Amino acid sequence: MPDYEFEKAALNSGFNAVCGVDEAGRGPLAGPVCAAAVILAPDTVIEGLDDSKKLSEKKRERLFDVITEKAISFSVAFGTLEEIESLNILEATFLAMNRAIDGLSVKPDFALIDGNRAPKNIKIPCETVIKGDSKSMSVAAASVLAKVTRDRLMLKYDAEYPQYDFKKHKGYGTKEHIEFIKKYGPCEIHRLSFLKNILGQENG
Repeated sequence: MPDYEFEKAALNSGFNAVCGVDEAGRGPLAGPVCAAAVILAPDTVIEGLDDSKKLSEKKRERLFDVITEKAISFSVAFGTLEEIESLNILEATFLAMNRAIDGLSVKPDFALIDGNRAPKNIKIPCETVIKGDSKSMSVAAASVLAKVTRDRLMLKYDAEYPQYDFKKHKGYGTKEHIEFIKKYGPCEIHRLSFLKNILGQENG
C-alpha cells in the first residue's frame, strides 16, 4: 500500500510542497492522454487509496471526491490527440504532466513522478518512482484523478460515437474495440499512428 515515505524524505531534505504526478491513457487506441498532479499533507488519511489500476471503477469514483476534497492542491491536464500524433505518446504525456504541475494553485517545489522517465522541461526538481502509484500516496492520488478524468471523457465520446462502445473499453485495444474499428473504420478520436497494424491487416 502507498504511504508518505517519499514525500517525507523530500520534505526532510528542505522542500516545502511535494506533488505526486501520474498519467492515464498512454496505451489506448483512442482519445487523449491525461495527467494529474496532487499535493497532500503527509498526515492526510485516505482510506483505500491505491494504484488506480487495482481499484474498481466504483472505488475510483468515490476516491476521486475524497482526494479532491482533502488535497492541498490538485490539477488535471491533457496531451491532445493532435500532440500524440504529431510528436508521439511519450512527448504528449510529458506535456500533460508539465501542464498538470503548472496548473496547481499551490506551487510545488518538488515532484514525485510515476515511472522511470521524468518529463522533459520540468521546471522543478523531481524524483522518478517506478510503480510510484503503489508506493507514494500523492502519486496514487494523481493516478486516481487522471484515470477517472479520462474515463469520464471517454464516456462523453461514447455518446458521440456509440458504435465503438467507448464506455466499456475506454479506448483500449480490446478484441471487441479492434473489431469495431475494422467494421466502421477509425473515427475522429482514434490515434491513427496506433492503428497502422490493424488497418494494414484490413487492407492487406
